[in-house]
Amino acid sequence: MDTMRERFAAVTTRLLDEDPRLAVLLAVISADRFAEAARAHPRRVIDVGIREQLLVGAAGGLALTGMRPIVHTFASFLVERPFEQVKLDLNHQDAEAVLVSSGASYDIAAGGRTHQAPADLALLDTLGGWTVHVPGHPDEAEALVRHAAAERGTRVYVRLSEQSNRTARPVTPGRFQVLREGRAGVVVAVGPLLDAVLEATRDRDVTVLYASTVRPFDAAGLREAVAGTGAADVVLVEPYLTGTSVPFAADALRDVPHRVLPLGTAREEVRRYGTWREHVRAHGLDPAGLRERIDAFLG
Repeated sequence: MDTMRERFAAVTTRLLDEDPRLAVLLAVISADRFAEAARAHPRRVIDVGIREQLLVGAAGGLALTGMRPIVHTFASFLVERPFEQVKLDLNHQDAEAVLVSSGASYDIAAGGRTHQAPADLALLDTLGGWTVHVPGHPDEAEALVRHAAAERGTRVYVRLSEQSNRTARPVTPGRFQVLREGRAGVVVAVGPLLDAVLEATRDRDVTVLYASTVRPFDAAGLREAVAGTGAADVVLVEPYLTGTSVPFAADALRDVPHRVLPLGTAREEVRRYGTWREHVRAHGLDPAGLRERIDAFLG
């Protein structure tokens, strides 16, 4: 199976052929994957070099000329390093763009702290106005990239990762999918953590919701799921900073007495290199770690 990043490059190359309004902006990362596209569309595949602030600033300029830029690099270099440009050149100018990251959270753990980005979505949430997709499989990544490219006048963040579920799920942007129904509580599994959640809860009487789009947060879907259970207990399992979506879940359930258990990457640094799989275990996001904490919360 190809990776989400490989699928993104392949589908975006095809989209450039189909839509003359699209442009791809790179900062060296993945330039080899767009070599064919650059030969076919030299004015619409732009590599700015290792200049991430320029990467986002140029995207804002292209958007103001009527283009829809697709901007790509590692998550830490796409959201964190050029955050001021994201804030000013995209949000403040109300400029449309599609940001597509790879290297989510600890995918590139061996690259050190500069290449780790567990707080990218929490940072983007401070701006508002972004649609955020977190696919859990390359097929979902393709569908969501296509949707983002076609969704005019919007700002979209597509968060790709090395971790992937075994099976793709049909994606309905903006809606959570009900994969299992139970009475003891609701577990929301985001993107590539779905397989671990399903294994952790396989013989538990819980409703499992799957989210491949997390912004806008599907408040109606969560309320409906909670109403169908015997307890307003919600577990949020996210592949980024713990608690990132808690304010959205709390707002969705503001009229309902409820409890929320956030599970994600810890705020404390795990000061090791290793692999993303080792970091998943270190943060308790593997099936055993999830099962222990979900069971303790739901009793």
